[in-house]
Amino acid sequence: MSTTLFFYGSLCHIPLLEVVLGRVQGRIDIRPAHLNDHLVSWVKDEPFPMIAEKTRYQAQGILVQYLSDEDVARLRFYEGGFDYDLKTVSVICNGDAISAEVFFPEACLWSAGAEWNLQDWITQWGAVSLSAAGEVMEHYGVKSGQEIAHLLPFFRARGWAKVLAKTSMDLELRCETQRGAVTLEPRSDGYAGFFRLESFNISHPRFDGTQSEALDRVAFVGYDAALILPYDPKRDLVLLIEQLRYGPVLRGDPQPWVLEPVAGLVDAGEAPMEAARREAFEEAGLDLQDIRPMMNVYPSPGYSTEFFHCFLAVCDLDVGLEKVHESQSESEDIRKHVVSFDRAMELLDSGEINLGPLIMMLLWLGRHRDKIRSLV
Repeated sequence: MSTTLFFYGSLCHIPLLEVVLGRVQGRIDIRPAHLNDHLVSWVKDEPFPMIAEKTRYQAQGILVQYLSDEDVARLRFYEGGFDYDLKTVSVICNGDAISAEVFFPEACLWSAGAEWNLQDWITQWGAVSLSAAGEVMEHYGVKSGQEIAHLLPFFRARGWAKVLAKTSMDLELRCETQRGAVTLEPRSDGYAGFFRLESFNISHPRFDGTQSEALDRVAFVGYDAALILPYDPKRDLVLLIEQLRYGPVLRGDPQPWVLEPVAGLVDAGEAPMEAARREAFEEAGLDLQDIRPMMNVYPSPGYSTEFFHCFLAVCDLDVGLEKVHESQSESEDIRKHVVSFDRAMELLDSGEINLGPLIMMLLWLGRHRDKIRSLV
């Protein structure tokens, strides 16, 4: 028995449909179609669409026929993460009315935004969604759609990190050989969830012009993060935060509370500077306006994709800001410290500040501090 479905939103992007169904376009029966008296809109503040009945509107899309039970199960799994389910309608294809099923959102779950535009979605979200869908479908038959719904924002964030990674720069010292010269063969014995471990074989050009042998390697696939160091140039004060970190706990460090800059993950579609601004408000209660780029770095490129976008915030600080600030939604327990720049450097020299990114940012501030202070 086969099923006919009508798609009106992101699954009209054929590369995404291929990922979800697990086969190429040539093996999918696709035809243009439309659904009368229905409007497709962006879900407000979300990167995907919704459909609703609306007189005199026409939902454009594609009709996909001869879908197997397995195909429908894969589609239900993918759409289940968005709380969508199937409903039978009559669509128009080549002038004929055809009975088809359509994924409709749960009633009253989402609010409609602007009218949907597929090309705008492809431009803004296509690459991110393809990456996220690949991760979603890896869990088909293993996890439920509800479990995947909780992981979807993190899948998207990893996809967004790949988009941000495409920014290139002019090189003066480093090798100019491009990523395409590296041969990467993924294996299936990794781990995927909130964090991701990828195992692979890799071969690359050597500096002497020869090709390396295939190397068996594993890497941690993390996220892009935004880090921000609040600095008051008038009073020469910096704000640091302190919280328990699991790495030192698992390493056996007897003092696992760590001094850090304000930091957080860059959400999918979010500019790193805006992520820094958001985190400063969430973690430290600061509404920052004057935010300046510092450095963009891989903290540990030998085994991790993690990438840090670092910023300095020029702002007013005082010791009255020193109080516990908790983010209940993220189970965070944070204490703030406002200290002089000289005191921060003493803590760096003593080793009490032992977080590499914070040390790096303080040293950057030391290099530019006199100029920043001279302009206020």
